[in-house]
Parts: sequence; C-alpha cells; structure tokens
Amino acid sequence: MSNKVLVSIQEGLEEPSWFSKSEDFENKILDKLGYDGEEISILFCNDEFIQNLNNEYRQIDSPTDILSFENGATYEDESGVEWFSAGDMIISLETLPKNAEYFGVSQNEELKRLLIHGTLHLNGYDHEEEHIEPGVAPECEMLKIQEDALKDFAAVELI
Repeated sequence: MSNKVLVSIQEGLEEPSWFSKSEDFENKILDKLGYDGEEISILFCNDEFIQNLNNEYRQIDSPTDILSFENGATYEDESGVEWFSAGDMIISLETLPKNAEYFGVSQNEELKRLLIHGTLHLNGYDHEEEHIEPGVAPECEMLKIQEDALKDFAAVELI
C-alpha cells in the first residue's frame, strides 16, 4: 500500500522554498519507521497560531515547536481501501530557527527532527518529561528511535 500525507500552510503565510519537499520527506519517514496505510496532515504555521493551540489544549500560554494531535480512527476510501488516520502535526515556522540555534544544528536538521518527532507521537510514542538536550544522549525509546532515524536521513536536504 502506501501512505497519504497532506501538507498545508497557515492562511496568509508565504510558502517556504522547501515546502513542496516536506510531503515526500514525510512519506520517507513513514516508510523508514515501517508505517503503511496511514494518513497524516501537517500544518506549518506561525508562533501566534501554535501558541493559541498550545494554550487551548495544553494550558501552556507560549509558542512551541510542534504539536501532535492523534486521531487513531480508521476509514474506508471511495475505492474500498482502509486507512489509518494517524492525526495532525502543527509546526511553527518561527520556532524552527530558534530551536536550530539552541541545539546548534541547521534548520534542515531541526525540521527533519520535528517531522520524525511528530510522526512518532501520532503513532503512540511518548517521551514523558524527557526532551532532547544538546550533548545529552536520550534515554527513552521514542527519542532514541527519533535520533536514530535522524541519522539515517542525515544526507537529505530539505532546507
């Protein structure tokens, strides 16, 4: 089978030059992690938009890099194929460069990390209170998988 990836940008924002590459890369992530028959949507937005969502759903009144909203439902399309609706990722284009600077990595690497991170969340992984810290090896399974997958995509240039 395959996967469906729907990528969009917040109304009023200009598409980044790399925007069209994100759908193909997300499909590569899904393949690499062994997911098949999934539908995922990705929305790129600004800090104000993600801050509003973060406040509404997590009661944290500040922007964040990524939010993932699991769906977990299955549906059948018009041709009778069953799909797993994994959910939605929302990624802030304004926080992306801030994170890259904090981690001492390129925006390209940080974007790939966020997409892998969101994909894992949409498939039931959680990292509890642990977060990636510069120079500190992750301990939880999710973050180990994330960082291993990121290494596998080191040569991929999105940005």
